[in-house]
Amino acid sequence: MAEVVPVHDPADARLADYRDLRDVQLRKHLEVENGLFIAEGAKVLRRAIEGGFTPRSFLMAPRWVEELSDILAGSDAPCFVMEEKEVEGVTGFHVHRGALASLRRTPLPTVEDVLAGARSVLVLEDLVDHTNVGAVFRSGAALGFDAVLLAPRCADPLYRRAIKVGMGAVFSTPWTRLDDWYDALPLLSRHGFTTVALTLADDATPIEQAVADQEKVALVLGSEGHGLSARWEKSADRRAIIPMREGIDSLNVAAASAVACYITMRR
Repeated sequence: MAEVVPVHDPADARLADYRDLRDVQLRKHLEVENGLFIAEGAKVLRRAIEGGFTPRSFLMAPRWVEELSDILAGSDAPCFVMEEKEVEGVTGFHVHRGALASLRRTPLPTVEDVLAGARSVLVLEDLVDHTNVGAVFRSGAALGFDAVLLAPRCADPLYRRAIKVGMGAVFSTPWTRLDDWYDALPLLSRHGFTTVALTLADDATPIEQAVADQEKVALVLGSEGHGLSARWEKSADRRAIIPMREGIDSLNVAAASAVACYITMRR
C-alpha cells in the first residue's frame, strides 16, 4: 500500500521529479538522467501502470486519493498529497486532471522484437514536436497499427505532453528507436515490409494504390518542416500522397497520420 504523505512546501526535496514540468530542456535532462517519466491524469496514470511501468511516487490533490485508491493499494511508492495551488507551485502550471505519477523507464526493446508478428508499422523521421508524436501514436493505436519505430532525433514519446496527447497509447503500442538512420528503410524491407513514404515527390501515387494488397506495410512520415529526408524518400519502396483539392498540398503530420493509417488498415 502506498504511504499517503501530506506535503505543504513546494520546495520539498522529495518533489524533485515533478518540478518545472513546462521547462522542456530541463525535463529532458532530468528525466533521461534519472530514468523516469511523468504521467498526468487518472486515466493516463492507470494506463501506464497497466502497461507494466513501476511508480517512483505519486503527487495529487486530496480529492484524487480515494478515486485512485485501487492503484495506491497495489503500490509501495509514496503518494504526496498537496492542495491544488500548492501542486501548481511545484509543477509550474495548474494540473487540470489533478493527479501525477513519476514512473521508471524501462530498457527499449530491439527493432527485431518490436517487428515480430507486426503487419502494420509507423516509422517516424525527426518529428520534434511532442504533441505530434503523441498524436501519431494515438492514431496508430486507434486504427490498429502494431508498432512504431522512431529515428534517433524524434521527440521523446514518454515526455509528459506526448503521453497526454496520445492518451497513453505509448504504453500499449510496442515501440523503439532505430539505431541506424541511414539504412533504416532497407532494413524494414529485408524484414518483409513494403515501406511507403508519405511525400510530395513527383512519382508519388495515391496512398490507396501504394498500400493495396500489401501483406506488411511500414508507413513512413517525415518531420514537421521539410518532411522526409532525401535518403529516406529515395530508399522507400514506394512513395505515396494523400490526394487533396487544388491549392492545398499537405496536412499537418498528425492529421496526415490519421488519414494514412485509416487507408492503410483498409487495404
